[in-house]
Amino acid sequence: MPADPAPPEPDDPPFILYKAGDEFGRAVADLALWVHGLLVPVYGREISSTAPWCPRWYEHTEAVAQLYGLWMAWQDLTGSRSPLTGPAMWHRDFLTPTMNNLRDPSGVFAGCKPGQHRPKEPPPVEEPRTAIPPG
Repeated sequence: MPADPAPPEPDDPPFILYKAGDEFGRAVADLALWVHGLLVPVYGREISSTAPWCPRWYEHTEAVAQLYGLWMAWQDLTGSRSPLTGPAMWHRDFLTPTMNNLRDPSGVFAGCKPGQHRPKEPPPVEEPRTAIPPG
């Protein structure tokens, strides 16, 4: 009796934050094609202190994660097999919340402006103490 074949590989790539090294770099490069070729030209809007955008968005891990999710939703909801309401759902459920979050004055791109990238420092965290059950 022949051995069971290996399970098929999933068609969808894992989320970008699970990628590393060259695989992560290729994923960011593919994302940049979409961000620079469609997202920013169509949906970028003007930059201001109340709606910042970072020209080096790819150096903000949170922005990369959010934009990758937005791109994945774009692919899912605007392809030839998508429902006719897919683009409207993408705008309402994904584009607007993501762009509002990224461009919030205290959000990911706070302090960034054309020609100036401001890296963000994560907040401090403490190691958890030994868990003590409540009560």
